[in-house]
Amino acid sequence: MRAIQLSMLLSAAALSGFAQQWEVGGGAGAGFVPGVSVASALGSATTGFKPGASFGAFVGNNLYPHVSGELHYGFMQSNLRIQSGGTEAAFSGVAHVVHYDVLIHTNRGDSRTQYFAAVGGGLKVFRGTGKEAAYQPLSQYAYFTKTQVLKPMVSIGAGVKYALTRRVVLRTEFRDYLTIFPKDLITPAPGAKFGGLLHNFVPMVSIAYEY
Repeated sequence: MRAIQLSMLLSAAALSGFAQQWEVGGGAGAGFVPGVSVASALGSATTGFKPGASFGAFVGNNLYPHVSGELHYGFMQSNLRIQSGGTEAAFSGVAHVVHYDVLIHTNRGDSRTQYFAAVGGGLKVFRGTGKEAAYQPLSQYAYFTKTQVLKPMVSIGAGVKYALTRRVVLRTEFRDYLTIFPKDLITPAPGAKFGGLLHNFVPMVSIAYEY
């Protein structure tokens, strides 16, 4: 009888521990993309994407006391642009990201605050959604296309979690999504050369539920 009771207690403890392993949440923020330089015999310009709203959702699992894994999806308003002097050309666009991150974090213990750093990888989908035209300003440097481009992506980030209640967590974080520049979407004009790497900085605030 005692063995059965002990077994039941251990099972309850295991289930209780399992119940604390998962976290699901969603949030909003903004995306900022530094311009990429364009070199051409006709002059110089910058190209890339305008700042825009960002929305995301994630599910995470506490693998070890200081290590977690998280699967993320994000949507970003990401309009295309080219700038040179006082002239700018723009084109509507959006982006989607899917990535898995490993988080290294502090132990919350008796504190409501937990700090974390994240690194991972996944995919980023760039989409040009504007209307193509026969003439586009600054087409001597590059031109926009209404197409979709898929690029591998590196995700790097850091943030803070603050427990509002036993189950509900407020989370603030800053991420950098790093990809190769999508030249099929913003195509260099003949003789123009682009920088190769594209950073997408995304600060975000989220609410998560732990169970």
